[in-house]
Amino acid sequence: MPQDPRPKKLLDQLRDVLRTQHDAIRTEQAYVDWAKRFRLFQHKRHPTAMGRVAIAACLTHLAVDRHIEASTKIKP
Repeated sequence: MPQDPRPKKLLDQLRDVLRTQHDAIRTEQAYVDWAKRFRLFQHKRHPTAMGRVAIAACLTHLAVDRHIEASTKIKP
C-alpha cells in the first residue's frame, strides 16, 4: 500500500507561490530570507499559530531595534 506523500515544507510552499507570480529569483530569495527571519524571531512557531500581534512585534523589532527601513520589508 503506497504511503501518503508528505506535505511540502512551509518555505517550499512560499517558493511555489512566488514562482506563480513570476517574481525574479532574487526577489524570491529575499522573501524566503525574510520569512526565515520572521520564524526565527517567533521561536520557530508555525505561522498558523500566530496572528497580527506576532507580525506587529516582528515589524516593530525590525524598525526599532534593527533600524530597518519600511521599504525593505516584504509587501503584504
